[in-house]
Amino acid sequence: MKPLGNIRVVDAATLFAGPMAATYLGDFGADVIKIEHPRRGDPSRGHGHAKDGVGLWWKLLSRNKRVTAVDFSSPEGQEVALRMLAETDVLIENFRPGTLERWNLAPERLWEVNPRLVIARVTGFGQTGPMAGRPGFGTLAEAMSGFAAMTGEPDGPPTLPPLALADGIAALAVSYAVMVALQAREQTGRGQVVDLAIIEPILSVLGPQITAFHALGAVPQRTGNRSASNAPRNTYRTRDGRWLAISTSAQSIAERVVRLVGRPELADEPWFATGRTRAEHADELDAAVGGWIAERDAAAVIDAFEQAEAAIAPIYDVRDVVTDPQYRALDSIVHVPDAELGTVAMQNVLFRLTETPGEIKWAGPPKGAHTEEVLRALGYAPADVERLRTAGVVA
Repeated sequence: MKPLGNIRVVDAATLFAGPMAATYLGDFGADVIKIEHPRRGDPSRGHGHAKDGVGLWWKLLSRNKRVTAVDFSSPEGQEVALRMLAETDVLIENFRPGTLERWNLAPERLWEVNPRLVIARVTGFGQTGPMAGRPGFGTLAEAMSGFAAMTGEPDGPPTLPPLALADGIAALAVSYAVMVALQAREQTGRGQVVDLAIIEPILSVLGPQITAFHALGAVPQRTGNRSASNAPRNTYRTRDGRWLAISTSAQSIAERVVRLVGRPELADEPWFATGRTRAEHADELDAAVGGWIAERDAAAVIDAFEQAEAAIAPIYDVRDVVTDPQYRALDSIVHVPDAELGTVAMQNVLFRLTETPGEIKWAGPPKGAHTEEVLRALGYAPADVERLRTAGVVA
């Protein structure tokens, strides 16, 4: 028995926070039914790399999901939705506010057939407010949250991440919110709406910028790879051309680093006593640490830091990640059998549970792979399924 083996999730979301949240739930046993549009399919199938015409992002994003395609905007598709959601614990959707209502699938209508349904509504800007009706993506959240403004070199432009960062953070928040709502249902017997705006979770992980602005009028500035909270903290190049990252968030680590690089007197400076004041002397600290590292090969630097119990890590690209012994020890990467591509490698489940571990059973299936199975379980006869397929209601 998987820990979420008694939970059914309908994933009617796209790009990327909602589907990722459903993936995390499916990794620990939830029965996730992925809904695509019958004609267009899910847009993530066409994002990023493809092999033999098969989208690889889809393989990761829709792992462990049973895949079907239903047009919720059509009357017959709405009937399919109502039947499906009557036997579902969680609906995850990211249509613009008002869309479900326009399709006669408002929360109040869904609760008529299933009062225990948890409805996670994941949008760029939430269900209310002046921007609620606008299209929203993670990029806009990275811009509006303050992340881009504080990211990049001091003399460079605001910088966006080259990945779906805000969506990824929001996905974690959605899966957490769903579990909270399911626990609340155990107390009340009723489902509820989770209203999650993608602009908010990334705002919450950016630290005390709101608090500092309110108290001091402080506005975070771009500092490149440096930090305003501690130093030395940067990337440094070794004699053999490798890049290494160092963090000294703990005071004891900072002291070990300056002793290691032959500058123990720096630890006696009054300004060395806190991370914030050390950051004000980043030029001096970077010169000391960077100069020492530049005279040595990466392996020697890493070994010396390990001996000194100071924090350091090499800058990896994906080629390094897939061969790293620590990731291998954690089984962070798995190879999943796949009917279309043979085997697909991907990141493993997010965490390890000693008694009820998660599992990746299959990668994202072809469109409509489970339509017959899902609709037959809802009471549709084979002739009904074929009629709906012919009419374009399902695929």
